[in-house]
Amino acid sequence: MEVITTTNFSDLKLFKRGKVRDVYEVGNYYLIVSTDRLSAFDVIMNEGIPDKGKILNRISKFWFEYTKDFIPNHLVTMNVDEYPGECKPYKEQLRDRSMLVKKAKLIPIECIVRGYITGSGLIDYQKTGKICGIELPKGLVESEKLSSPIFTPSTKAEIGLHDENIAAEQAVSIIGKEAFNFIKESTLNIYSKAAEYALQKGIIIADTKMEFGYFEGKIILIDELLTPDSSRFWPLDGYQKGRAQNSYDKQYVRDYLLSINFNKKPPAPRLPEEVILNTSKIYQEALFKLTGENL
Repeated sequence: MEVITTTNFSDLKLFKRGKVRDVYEVGNYYLIVSTDRLSAFDVIMNEGIPDKGKILNRISKFWFEYTKDFIPNHLVTMNVDEYPGECKPYKEQLRDRSMLVKKAKLIPIECIVRGYITGSGLIDYQKTGKICGIELPKGLVESEKLSSPIFTPSTKAEIGLHDENIAAEQAVSIIGKEAFNFIKESTLNIYSKAAEYALQKGIIIADTKMEFGYFEGKIILIDELLTPDSSRFWPLDGYQKGRAQNSYDKQYVRDYLLSINFNKKPPAPRLPEEVILNTSKIYQEALFKLTGENL
């Protein structure tokens, strides 16, 4: 089983390397390659997770198709036979783990929506009674469902740095009120529709983050969408508020890192083989539950 943690396509122009994706410029498009890298607490692990990039790609494609009627996105094709000629030498490495996308200009805000109280939102709430300046009812417990989903933007940090939760006013000052209102409404709309669908498949989407960009003067969805990397997926049949949940996402790795008192700073510790293989299995389960597909 080949694990790809980095790509070096010498005939293509590298645009940037993200925590998980390598992005190339190919003519009028970007070529996004989902590697098997895994980032936890904004630190890139040394070991790759088998098939992770392919799974992320497949799940994003599913959600882009599912949401395209109410918001456009950047996906052009995932069929490597339709890629520009300069991609041909790398076709087999690109198969199933890449997508050709429109060249959108990134809006530099992480668009986070929370339907349940967990993670950094829980920590903020326990300290202040608020998340990103949004006041919440007293007495909420870990993993409790919110009365309605909330939009809690964050900064988009460079690799190795942590995203920071910000209030709506600060987000407006960065991107402008019109763009802010549009992405807030879109994020909440997408989340509500996706969460309703996922529930029917036995998955609670506790929270997720999205990214948007400008393309030909309009705002479109970009990057990945509702994957186990960008979301918390909980099994519906085991859900119980007041405690941490099992999950179909990288929380499994986070929990392992916390168990060894990882300081959330590079260098990353070595992941045991058991953690690597179990993480791959969890991601594959998420793919099957959501889409009915296997790799």
